[in-house]
Amino acid sequence: MAEMQDRFTAFHGWVTFAGCVLVVGVLYWAQEILVPVALAILISFVLTPPVVSLQRRIGRLPAILLVVSLVFSGLGLATYGIVRQMGSLSTDLIAYRQNIRAKVADVRGVGKGGSVERLQTTLEDIKKDIGVPTTPQGTPSQPVVVSRDQSAVPGLSWLGPFVAPAGTASFVAVLVLFMLLEREDLRNRLIGLIGHGHVAVTTKAFDEASQRVSKQLLLQTLVNAIYGALSALGLWAFGVPYALFWGAAGAGLRYIPYVGPIIASAGPFLIALAALPGWTRPFEVAGFYVLLELFTNLVLETVLYAGAAGVSQVALLIAVAFWTWLWGPLGLLMATPLTVCLVVLGKFVPGLNFVATLLADTPPLAPEYGYYQRLLARDVGEAAEVVERFVKAEPVEQVYDSLMVPALNYAERDRLEGRLQPDDEQAVIEATRELMTEAPLGVDPEAPGAEATTLATTPEPAPRLRVLGYAANGAGDSLALDMLGRLLNDLPIEVDAGRTRLLASNLIDIVRTNHFDAVCIVDLPPSPPSKTRYLVKRLRAALPELPILVGRWAPSELADETFQPLLDAGATIVSSTLLETRRHLSELAQVETRPAPDRAHAAA
Repeated sequence: MAEMQDRFTAFHGWVTFAGCVLVVGVLYWAQEILVPVALAILISFVLTPPVVSLQRRIGRLPAILLVVSLVFSGLGLATYGIVRQMGSLSTDLIAYRQNIRAKVADVRGVGKGGSVERLQTTLEDIKKDIGVPTTPQGTPSQPVVVSRDQSAVPGLSWLGPFVAPAGTASFVAVLVLFMLLEREDLRNRLIGLIGHGHVAVTTKAFDEASQRVSKQLLLQTLVNAIYGALSALGLWAFGVPYALFWGAAGAGLRYIPYVGPIIASAGPFLIALAALPGWTRPFEVAGFYVLLELFTNLVLETVLYAGAAGVSQVALLIAVAFWTWLWGPLGLLMATPLTVCLVVLGKFVPGLNFVATLLADTPPLAPEYGYYQRLLARDVGEAAEVVERFVKAEPVEQVYDSLMVPALNYAERDRLEGRLQPDDEQAVIEATRELMTEAPLGVDPEAPGAEATTLATTPEPAPRLRVLGYAANGAGDSLALDMLGRLLNDLPIEVDAGRTRLLASNLIDIVRTNHFDAVCIVDLPPSPPSKTRYLVKRLRAALPELPILVGRWAPSELADETFQPLLDAGATIVSSTLLETRRHLSELAQVETRPAPDRAHAAA
């Protein structure tokens, strides 16, 4: 049966892999259609909030027409302005010819007679030695035959490079218009197609994807606009020609992750080299862009944009490379929004949970799993860092219930299921004991019975309640009992936890002889509570009035479904966390007034 299960799992894995390859192949093969559709969907996400806000005032159709017209007209004018500015710039480069020649001469002067010239001479000598033919200066070059397309219409050949982009832009504009007009109908159709039987989950996925993409693009637009304004202002101050053009180009290029800012700064630096005299000003421009990029990344994006996408930086870098390989420049432009949509899809679709785990910026492992994993790797130092990060973010008294006890539960579970050797479990226990001893842990002062905030420095008060602690199943339970003792250091409670592996009759004799006020039995899941249930039954029969507390401390996935069998056996209280046990003991310490010998005598 196990072999068949393994074969089915392997077959399912190969089917999943083949499906992913097929999807990637379809995306690449159909990119001529899918790229404009994806771009139209993303633009629709961004334009939906202003359309919804405006349609309450002027109606649905006028709002859609107004917003779409303004957006695409603005994009068209910006494109036209950029093309015109590039044409003017290419014409003005002729005027900068003298300045460019002076800088080239400076560069040649640096290399003349120096290491650069010697390197060039050496390379020429090597070519002569190995017989590589060199073309002497003055040799007439071969004639170049240029073919002309006779089918082109005279005077309109310059339109060729613009036909395809203009057609794509027109298709995207029309598609955005109809997507906004049919927004509710398209949404309902997709929910009916994808979310049949899962309407709530599908609705949440659509809403979250729309909100994340809209927020990410809007905040990125704000950051880019500030970047472009500062860039234009700085270039104007340095005297760089076409400062407004370079500022607008920089704002647009920053939509391209990672590569965009480099291109946005390279253009102004090169034009500064060509237009500005000397070398000082061009390198001042380069330094200005370095400072501007640092300000944008460390201040603007941190304040306005941090976490808006919800994607890990490493995952985003890989996604940028993937979408660029798949769809080219437009894939590079849409990489971040498309990756955001994949993260949302992986969050809500059960079969794609691995996508959210790989791409999202949330921690891939919960703190308790991360702590346990580091202990399994015998990396106590990094486990201590997990504890330190947890203590900084959460109340310190929860570190036992949230990190250390779950690690003991997981180690016991893995040992019982044969995935962990007893020596490995013991290593987890010993490492946790070391970290428990060294960590300066505290208690919430608002918790019932809490009287101090630091266990390690609080003087022990005179005990009013003497408790016999008993670990039911070995070292893990014993360590958990020690954690309880540390949590009780600020209370008038004394826990005697020195005895283990006792018979029920011996345990009863110790309680009677030493006049203990209560018994606390620690039995960590997932081990069955049968032994503890027997001990509780014997203790209750021998000492009817003795408070018996049972600690079945564990995270929710390993906790007992019900405590009723232990309660039926005679347990006074069964707790699922150490803090809950601490609260019950503090309540017992407040009401405990009768001398222990009298109660023990009455029980006898």
